[in-house]
Amino acid sequence: MNDKPTQTRDILRGARRAREVPANADEASASPSFREHVDMRPPSHDRAPYPAQHAHDADAGKPASAHDGLHKMARRLQLGSGIMLWIYISVHMVNHALGIWSVDIAERGLQLAIGVWQSPPGTILLYGAAGLHFALALRTVYGRRHWALPPAEWLRLWAGLGLPLLLIRHVVGTRVATSFYGFEPNYARVVVALLTSGTQGLQIALLAPGWVHGSLGLWFHLRRRAFFRRARFVLLGVLVLLPVLSAAGFLQMTRAVVPGSLAVAAPDATLVAHRAALDSWRHLLVAGYLSLIVAAFAGGQWRNRFAGGVSRGAPREQ
Repeated sequence: MNDKPTQTRDILRGARRAREVPANADEASASPSFREHVDMRPPSHDRAPYPAQHAHDADAGKPASAHDGLHKMARRLQLGSGIMLWIYISVHMVNHALGIWSVDIAERGLQLAIGVWQSPPGTILLYGAAGLHFALALRTVYGRRHWALPPAEWLRLWAGLGLPLLLIRHVVGTRVATSFYGFEPNYARVVVALLTSGTQGLQIALLAPGWVHGSLGLWFHLRRRAFFRRARFVLLGVLVLLPVLSAAGFLQMTRAVVPGSLAVAAPDATLVAHRAALDSWRHLLVAGYLSLIVAAFAGGQWRNRFAGGVSRGAPREQ
């Protein structure tokens, strides 16, 4: 007769013990009653999967904060180097726009810009920023896990990848020709060289991809700032107006250097004498640039397909 109350008390006591969570996590994992009677985790279909960690990942074993810190540092470096290149392009545009008034004023601006960018500090800043920005762009291409991008991102990507192809021609025709072959650039010589080679349109198009890429990057970065929201229409006007003034200034200088009634002057003798060497420089740099882009894209696709897909070690999309 007394067995039933005793059994009831034992059942209740066992249930209370099963509901008690051990103070030590190791005890909890070792307790059969805890595992059998208490499951505090959500159902398996509601739990987010743990991120895959592979032995070949560069960040395997590192805390998440270390990877996040590297990612933030890369973003800051990308922004800083991009601003440096955007300033360089902006100076070029302002310089071309001065040609609306006269070639002499534009020439003074050009010599001032050459003095800044070809000085040791200017050279380190400019080419260091270009190399760093390109390296981070390769990192982004390699790390991208999909290519379903909004139109603005496609435009920024096209502008960013297309700029070096045009910039290589500009750098070879000016900096390489100056440093290795004794060419002394000024607006008159540059205009004549462009007209005789039929690439005057490239000079106008040269700045467009870099300007679009840099302006979109700044727009995406600053659009959430309060001061940017207040001044966005003024800034948008500047971003649209400066390229127009730059193109107008270059066309005005072309008409001033080579009036319509006169034949185009002979190109600079230095450029003519070393044209084959300069073409070799240009072809080599373009081939190297395209090879790096293709290698980064192919490497990223191989990683996504065969090396575990999404992993913590892969660079994040930017």
